Amino acid sequence: MSTEHLFAVVMAGGSGTRFWPLSRRLKPKQLLALAEPERTLLASTVERVAPLVPTERVLVVTGHHLAEGTRMALPSLPPINVLAEPIAKNTAPCVAWAAYHALARDPDAVLAVLAADHFVIDGAAYLEVIRRAVTAAADGSLVTVGIKPSRPETGYGYLEVGGEVGPGFSHTVLRFVEKPDAVRAIEFVQSGRFLWNSGQFFFRADAIVRAFEQHMPELARAMGGVRHAPSRAEEMRVVDAAYAGAASISIDHGIMEKAERVRVIPGDFGWSDVGSWTTAWELAKKDDAGNAGTAAFVDARGNFVHAPSGKVVAMLGVSDLVVVDTPDALLVMPRERAQDVRAIVDALKGKRDDVL
Repeated sequence: MSTEHLFAVVMAGGSGTRFWPLSRRLKPKQLLALAEPERTLLASTVERVAPLVPTERVLVVTGHHLAEGTRMALPSLPPINVLAEPIAKNTAPCVAWAAYHALARDPDAVLAVLAADHFVIDGAAYLEVIRRAVTAAADGSLVTVGIKPSRPETGYGYLEVGGEVGPGFSHTVLRFVEKPDAVRAIEFVQSGRFLWNSGQFFFRADAIVRAFEQHMPELARAMGGVRHAPSRAEEMRVVDAAYAGAASISIDHGIMEKAERVRVIPGDFGWSDVGSWTTAWELAKKDDAGNAGTAAFVDARGNFVHAPSGKVVAMLGVSDLVVVDTPDALLVMPRERAQDVRAIVDALKGKRDDVL
């Protein structure tokens, strides 16, 4: 399997709400070191695929307001490889732009579409899954990676898996399923037929362009000029117009759920979407009582603390709390409510925009 034409397309948007108050509008979670000390999730994502994709073939699609922070996080990335979206329109326009851009640079381009803010424990196993996915995509199939469920999670989408087909040990995808309730999640896991949808996609650039032409023709027509743009300025004029008229829709809903040749590669490499402060607690080193972070813990269990270096935080007689302290904001909540941080951000909008 050759990867000489492989481009990594790293989707790096985000509103900075899930990890408030550490994350902010101009510093969403991919620009934070949440899983590894001193290394942002974005940098980890790029370094993870470096054995297969050199930096010159890494494209990072991000918001225009995050372009500078992205360049600072990836100082070796060529500036032309930062694709700064004029407005957030979900992932379908993002992938379309990257596909046409890659085709302009290499007619044989193959895309590995990755999230900027996920974490992987077993890097070698992950690279092997990518190799298999690229192999499976060689015949024009649209390929995704599914994660073997470790629990009946209600926060993820699922893929129902069919029989094994074609190269790369890929399987057919029978259907995509939205985030289920607890009862259905238990049924999915017990059946053995479902995988978590990891939101990672692999396809030849020309194959995904054909899929856009078939299933999202207006976007394809609007974005097609990117391939022949003589300069970045002209490319941005095309992109600005395309985004202005584009529907806000994910690549899952816009393309993958409608396409005919969709395949999935099962993966088991210690994957996490780092979706909340609870996930940060799960990934962190803990003491014997399950506490993690920079604090003095006395008769305390299952807590997570993030505080500025040098500040003393003491936790006495409390359990399962998240405490996040920053110079201008303090968050204290039960760990089980970590998915509700967005409600705090919503409550602060228009009142304390200076801390968002």
